Amino acid sequence: MWDYSFAIPSLLILMIVMFFYFSLPRLPIKMNRVFLSIVLNEAFVIVLDIVSSLADENYRLFSVPFLIALNTAYFVFFIIRMYLYYIYTFVLLRINLPKKSILSIVDTIPMLISLSIIFAGMFTGYIFTIDDTGYHSGKLYNLIYVSNYFYLILSFILIYCFRDRIRRRRERRSIIGYNALMAIGLMVRIALPKLLLFDTFCVMAVILIYLAFENPEFFIELRSGTFNSHAFRSYIEENEGKGKYRILAFVIKNYHEMREIYGSAQMDHGIALISNFLVKNYSDRMFFYYRSGRFIVVGKADMDYKRMQEELWVRFHLPWKSNNTELYLDIGFAVIDCSEGYEHAAEVISTIGKLLETADKSGDQVCEYADKTTMEEYEDDLKNKLALESAIDNERVEIFLQPIMHADSKNLAGAEALARIRDEEGNLISPGAFIPIAEKNGRISQLGEQVFEKVCKFLSENDIEKMNMSFINVNLSPIQFMRNDLCDRFLRIIRRYGIDAEKIHLEITEESMKDEQQMLRQIEMMQRAGFLFALDDYGKGYSNLTRLKRTPFINIKIDMEVVWDHCKNPDNVLPMMVRSFKDIGFTITAEGIETEKMADQMSEMGADLLQGKLFSMPIPVNEFIKKYS
Repeated sequence: MWDYSFAIPSLLILMIVMFFYFSLPRLPIKMNRVFLSIVLNEAFVIVLDIVSSLADENYRLFSVPFLIALNTAYFVFFIIRMYLYYIYTFVLLRINLPKKSILSIVDTIPMLISLSIIFAGMFTGYIFTIDDTGYHSGKLYNLIYVSNYFYLILSFILIYCFRDRIRRRRERRSIIGYNALMAIGLMVRIALPKLLLFDTFCVMAVILIYLAFENPEFFIELRSGTFNSHAFRSYIEENEGKGKYRILAFVIKNYHEMREIYGSAQMDHGIALISNFLVKNYSDRMFFYYRSGRFIVVGKADMDYKRMQEELWVRFHLPWKSNNTELYLDIGFAVIDCSEGYEHAAEVISTIGKLLETADKSGDQVCEYADKTTMEEYEDDLKNKLALESAIDNERVEIFLQPIMHADSKNLAGAEALARIRDEEGNLISPGAFIPIAEKNGRISQLGEQVFEKVCKFLSENDIEKMNMSFINVNLSPIQFMRNDLCDRFLRIIRRYGIDAEKIHLEITEESMKDEQQMLRQIEMMQRAGFLFALDDYGKGYSNLTRLKRTPFINIKIDMEVVWDHCKNPDNVLPMMVRSFKDIGFTITAEGIETEKMADQMSEMGADLLQGKLFSMPIPVNEFIKKYS
C-alpha cells in the first residue's frame, strides 16, 4: 500500500549525520539547539512514518487504540517538523523580538490549532479514522498541509525582509535552499501520498543545513581542540542583553616572536597543551582559542577568576614540553565582568581586544579589568567602527574641502579633500576617531578610494578654473599607497568621469617612504599616467634633503607643528630648509596658518601656498562651491 523504498535509506543517512554531529563538541547556542531538535524530530517522524504505515497495512494484527495512538504521534511530529525549520530560519536571520510581540504570539497559533485538532481527532476522526476495513483519511486531513505551508510562506517572507542579515552568498543560498527543498517535498507528498518521499527531501534539507551552518568543525580550532573565534562571537552575540557571566582572557606575550623562536610546529603543539590543561582542570567552563596566542575562558558570574589567574601564572612559570622541546611562555591577563549583562556583542569583543593588547605589553602579574562601566566607555569606539563600516558599505563617505591659497595674493589656488563620516544621528565624527579604526581593520583603502572617486565626481560636475583653482589634493594612506593595483584602479575611475589626472595631486606622508624603492616605482608608474605627488606633513618623520632630492614630488607641505614652532620662536632652520627645497625645484605649502602674521611670515620665507583656518576650516562641498564660485 505504501512505498518505503526512499524512507528507510533516508533514515540511515540521517543516522550518519547524527553520528558525526554528536561526535564533536557543540556550542551551546540556540541555533545548535534548534538544529538538534530538528534532527531528533526528523528521526521520530521517519520512524513513525515507517512504523505507522506498516501497522496500518497490517491493521488486523493490532488493536484500534494502538493504531490511533501510533498515527496521532506521527501527525504530531509531522506538524512540529515544519515549525522547527521555521524557528531555525528565524534564528539564522538573528531576529530578536520581545517575548510578547505580535509575531511571537501569532506564529505559534497555526501549530497549536493543528495539534489541538489532531488530538481531538483521536476521538472525532477529523484527521483519520480506523475501522474494520483499515486506515482512512478524515475530512480535515488537509489541515496538516495548511500549517506546513503557513510556516514555509512565513519563512520566505522573513528571508526577503531580513536578507541583509546574512552577508555571505553561500549562506544566503543555503537558507533559501533548505526551505525550497521543504516546499518541493511537501508538494510531492500531496501529489504522491502513498510514496514516502517527503522524508527524503527533509533529510536533504538537514544535510544542507549541516554543511552550511552546523558542522561542529566550523566552531572548533583544530590545533587546540577548543572552540574558535567564530564560536566565541556567535556565543556573545546570542547573549546580547542577557549574558551574565565572567570572562578571563589571557594572551601569550610576544606570540609572533615566540613562533619564530620555537617554530610553528612547536608552538602549535604548545597551544594544544595549554588547551588540554584548561579542559582537564576547569571542566565547568567554556574555552575559546581566539587566534594569535589569545585564550578566552567563560565562566559563571561567580567564577573565582583570581584563583584561576594565580593557578595559571604558577603553571606558566613551568615549561610546556613539546616534542623534546621546552616552551617557556609568559602571559598577560584581562578580566571582563559581564555579570550585569551587556547591550552589544561588539562591546565585549572590542573590550577584550583592547585589554589583551594592553596586557601583552604590560609587566608581570598585571591583570587588565573591565566591567559594564568600562565597556560603555568603549562604546564610542564601537559606534565609530559601525558608522565607518556603514559609510563605506553604503558609499556614504563625504568629502570636505579646505582651501589652499596663493601666498602672495591670498587668492584661491586649490583645495585639499578630506574624508568625513557621520553617526546614526547625522553628527560628524572626528577624523582622529575613525581614521585609526580604518587603518586597523583594513578599510582604509576603501575609504581612500571613495574619497578619490568623489573628488573625481566633483571635478566632472564643476569648472574649477572658474573658481581660480587648478588642483585638488587627495591623501593616500601608506597602506593604500603600497597597493600594486592602485594605478589601474585610479585610472579606471578618472576615465569613468572623463577628467584630467593632473588636476588631482596625491599626498603621501613620510611613512610611505620607508621602502624607498617601492615608493619610487609606484610614483613613477602613476606619474606616467598623469598623476602628480606632494609630500604631506614634512617635519614629522625622518626624511632628509638627500632622500628628497631623489623623489619626484612637485610640492612639499610643511607640517603645522613645524610652522607653529617657527612662528613662536623664529630661527634660521626653517628658512634655510625652505630655500633648499626651492633650489631643488619643489614648491612649498605651509600648513596650520591661523593668523595674518603667520601668513606674512611664511610668505616672506618663500612659501608658495598657505593652508589653515585663517582662510577656512574644511567645509562641505556645497558650501565650498557657494563660497568660491
